[in-house]
Amino acid sequence: MIESLHTRTPELHGGPCAIIDLAALRHNFKVVRNTAPDSKILAVVKANAYGHGIVQAANALSEADAFGVARLKEALALRDAGIRQSIVLLEGVYSHADLDLVAQHGFEPVIHSFEQLQALETWSGNAKLSVWCKVDTGMNRLGFRTDEFALAWLRLSGSSKVQQLRIMTHLADADNREQVRTPDQISRFMRLANDLGVERSIGNSAGLIAWPEARVEWVRPGLMLYGMSPFASTAGPDLGLRPAMTLVAPLIAIRRLNKGDEVGYGGTWRARHDSCIGIAAVGYADGYPRHARTGTPVSVAGKVAPLIGRVSMDMIAIDLTELLRSGEAGAISVGAPVTLWGESLPAEQVAMHADTIPYELVCAISQRVAMKYV
Repeated sequence: MIESLHTRTPELHGGPCAIIDLAALRHNFKVVRNTAPDSKILAVVKANAYGHGIVQAANALSEADAFGVARLKEALALRDAGIRQSIVLLEGVYSHADLDLVAQHGFEPVIHSFEQLQALETWSGNAKLSVWCKVDTGMNRLGFRTDEFALAWLRLSGSSKVQQLRIMTHLADADNREQVRTPDQISRFMRLANDLGVERSIGNSAGLIAWPEARVEWVRPGLMLYGMSPFASTAGPDLGLRPAMTLVAPLIAIRRLNKGDEVGYGGTWRARHDSCIGIAAVGYADGYPRHARTGTPVSVAGKVAPLIGRVSMDMIAIDLTELLRSGEAGAISVGAPVTLWGESLPAEQVAMHADTIPYELVCAISQRVAMKYV
C-alpha cells in the first residue's frame, strides 16, 4: 500500500520496516536528467531495484527511457506488472528458449561473448531483436576484448536476427576521480565506437557524475537513483540526492547495566560505568550488516547513539546512556523507532562502520522486512 509522507513512521509490529520514498526516487531521477540532459536514461533496477522493490521503483521512475536488469526473471516481472518501456538484459541470455522469451516480450539482450553471439545466429526465431554489444575496455569481467571486437561487430551488424544495434562498456574505477584508468577506458571505447554510427552507453552513476565525457547517447544510473553516493568520500545528500530507503525497527527493551557488565555474544562490549542500553528488533537475518562495529551510528527517536557489541540474528544493542543523561528520556521508551539508515542517517556512513558499501546494505534487505511505500 502507498501512503502519504505524513505516515512515514509505520506501526512496527515487532520487527523492522523499510520505508521507500517514491518522491525521492523521482527527485533523484531529475538529478540524473539535469546532469546528463542530452542523454537517454537507462534506469538500472536489477537486484529488486537495489532492495527497493523492482515494480514499485519502475513505476516511480516512469520517465525513464529504458530499464536495466541482470536476469530474465527480473525482466519478466516488469512486463507482468505492465511496464512497457524497453528492458535491457545486462547479462544477456544464452539459450534459444530464452531468446524466444526475449522476442515475445521485446527485451533487449546484451551480447558480450561469442557463445551468446552463436546462440543468436543459430536461433530459429523469425523476429528481429534490438541488441546491445558490450566491449571490454578494462573491467575484465564481461564483454568482447578490443582485439575481438571487430569480428563480433561484423557478425552482429550482418546478422538477419538484429534489427537495432547499440554499443556499451562498463567503467571499473569511475568512483575514483584521480584514477587514470577511467580516461583510458573511455578513450579505448571512443576509438572503437565513434565511427560506427550507433548509440553508445558508458556512464554508470559514478561515470555520469564525475566524467562528462561518459555522458553519451545513453547513461545507466543505478545507485544514485536510490539516493546514495558512489564515491567513498561523500553521501547522497552531498550530491543533491535524497535517500529513498529508510530502515527502521522498534526498540523492544531498555536495560540497566552495572559497571563491568558485558553485552551480547562473546561479551565484546563491557560497561565502563553504570549504563543504560536499548535492544532493537533488527539483525543480520533482516539484512543489517553482521560486521557493523561498536560505534556504528543508529538514530533513536531522532537522536544518534552508538551500536555496541556484536550484531545478533534478530537484535542489536545500543548504548542509550548519554541520550538519557542529556534529558531525552521522555522520547526514548519501548516501542520508539530506531533508524538504521536512511533519511536522517546516510547509508554510506553506516557502510563505512561495517567495512562494506551502501550497495550491499540496501540489496541485503531480507524478505521478512516489511516494505512500506510513501
